[in-house]
Amino acid sequence: MYLALLVFFLQCSELYTQERVFTFNTVEIKVQPSVKVKNGAPMSIVCRADISKSTNFQLKHNFTIFKDGKLVFMTVSNKGDAQYEIPMARSSDTGEYECTVEAGGKTKSSNSLHVWVTGMTKPILTAEKKEVLEGEVVKLRCELPEEVPPLYFLFRKIKMNSTPKEKLVFEPYRNFSVVEFSVEEGDNILQFDCFGRRNVKLEFESSEYSNKTLVTVREPFIKPTLNAKPSSNITEGDRIQFECSTVVARMHDIEIILQKNRTILNSIVYKYVHEYSVRDEKLLKYSAVATLEDSGEYLCKVEQGRASKTTKLNVVVSELFPKPILAASMSKLDENKELTLSCSISGFRKANFSILRKNSNGDIWLKNSRNLTMRVNVNDTGSYICKAEVKGIVKESRPVRINVYAPVSKPTLSVVSGLPEVVLGKPLRLICRSVMGTPPITFTFYKGNNEVKKVVINDTYATFLDENIRPNDKRGYKCDARNNHSSGMKTSNILNVTVIVPIRNASLGSIPYGEVEDGSETAFLCSVKEGSWPIHFRIFRKTDRDVLLFEKSENADRVVWRKEAMSREDMGTYYCMASNRANVDVKSHPITISVILAAWQKGIIAAFVLISIAGAAALALWWFLCKKKKAKGPSMEMSGSALATNLTSEKLTRQHNDGDYYTGSSYIEDSENHMKSTDESNGPDLESAEVEYTEVEVSTLDPHRAPEQKGTETVYSEIRKS
Repeated sequence: MYLALLVFFLQCSELYTQERVFTFNTVEIKVQPSVKVKNGAPMSIVCRADISKSTNFQLKHNFTIFKDGKLVFMTVSNKGDAQYEIPMARSSDTGEYECTVEAGGKTKSSNSLHVWVTGMTKPILTAEKKEVLEGEVVKLRCELPEEVPPLYFLFRKIKMNSTPKEKLVFEPYRNFSVVEFSVEEGDNILQFDCFGRRNVKLEFESSEYSNKTLVTVREPFIKPTLNAKPSSNITEGDRIQFECSTVVARMHDIEIILQKNRTILNSIVYKYVHEYSVRDEKLLKYSAVATLEDSGEYLCKVEQGRASKTTKLNVVVSELFPKPILAASMSKLDENKELTLSCSISGFRKANFSILRKNSNGDIWLKNSRNLTMRVNVNDTGSYICKAEVKGIVKESRPVRINVYAPVSKPTLSVVSGLPEVVLGKPLRLICRSVMGTPPITFTFYKGNNEVKKVVINDTYATFLDENIRPNDKRGYKCDARNNHSSGMKTSNILNVTVIVPIRNASLGSIPYGEVEDGSETAFLCSVKEGSWPIHFRIFRKTDRDVLLFEKSENADRVVWRKEAMSREDMGTYYCMASNRANVDVKSHPITISVILAAWQKGIIAAFVLISIAGAAALALWWFLCKKKKAKGPSMEMSGSALATNLTSEKLTRQHNDGDYYTGSSYIEDSENHMKSTDESNGPDLESAEVEYTEVEVSTLDPHRAPEQKGTETVYSEIRKS
């Protein structure tokens, strides 16, 4: 029974579960009235979920709305939509909105929607002070209380009949900004305002201007006055006095300055005046004897902190007398000549004159007179002036340059490096020097009779670089020197320069070449293809180090070194080096020398070898004869045969010793004769005997060849058959 109830309950649960099936179709987010809303207008964010159900059952929805990823609204509803109300939209409500719906364990989110609240709130501007002094600063604060950074703030300083001055400030982390404006001379009543700006999707949006703030400016002192006494038009020699004054209302460290052309003539500082005291006048004085240089614009300036006011005055000083003029009888003259200097003033004669020579350490006085005559030397070269004084006014003439010349001495021409020689391919630097003579001096260089360089120089020497050097250049060099002295030109002696040709292509040879007999003489020849004499030759043998064997300097392009007795220790690689005054070592290609045995040494070795071979042959023959003797029998026939063999061997031995070659036929003839005589002595029994012939191979030694050469001779011996 219980089992039946359990099965029934499970079936009912399964039917209930199948009845509560649902799915999200879409989740949408919308803005009312539109995605662009004016600042201060109401705005609604609506989130709607479209859900499909298997049956009509109740479902709870959790709605969550996000702005720029941050949670701004959350609610739970049985309905399929929810609404986030914003009564007054502000620019801070601008952003990306998205909603998420969760129901029955399932979640779905909408797409993001950008909402733009157009327009910004009006900024609020406040000033730290409503009244300031010239030279002080106005501190301003502009705030956008309902806006969210980052923000831009633009401040304006507005003055009557002038263009407003602006300052732009970027505030990345706060919704207000503070700036300072300096109060300048001439500022009276100032107005300030500001507005804000922000960046929305790469577009700038600006607020309206803030309230205008009024700031009153007071003067700490009035504009100064500048006077010249007795007048601003005055004649040089008269005394002129300047007075610069101002009236001060409030002062700390007031400074009055008088200047002309950026040069401060006089100044005074007033350290302290009681605040809000009676207005007080302050004065600066300056006086001087007027000169023409005193004409111009004068400036009186009063300063306190940042505040500054100025007044200008133009002064004209009339000329009492013109500048004197200095005249010279000659401006260029030889030493020991007479020079006359005269000083004068056009249309004016009553003056005190003096003549001086200019010097870096101070002018040198020469004479109190309008005229000066003197005999000059080189040390009198320089600039001369004259001075004229009238009523305490001293004026100076323009300087006159006087040049006194000593004659040039005969120049000397030499090579800068010292020796009168040059290496082919390198430049030649010459120096022409005149020990005496007043610069500037004109130096002229000649190669042969051709002018190659002319130079005017403020020195006693000049140089010339000749880069066109040829191997057979025989032309000499010379130079001229002259200056403004009347003696004219001086010429040097002719300088002949030796052209050194560098060594080229050194080579080494030997006689005999390659192989040299032990104890014999060898000649080594080191030569060069080109090079100026003398040439320094060196011959080396290469071992573990280079060994110098021979060294000699020759006025020739080759040298011979004879090595009298070569030994096996002299085997190796040889090379030579050649150099001359070009100081370049040229190395030859190496050669290899082998030391071999001499002819007599070879003969001794050959004789020893031949004697050894002959001894060995004799020993072999003796051994062979001994063996034959042991093999002799009682038979006469064998005796005869042995005798024939012995004769043959003796004959062969003689032939070997004589060094001749014999054919087989000649030997057969001798053998037959010998055998015939034997047969005749033995009688008729030998005639019927049968003869066998045996072929024997005999080795013959050639004393002129090694190793032993074998030849074959045919020898026939008669063997009697029984």
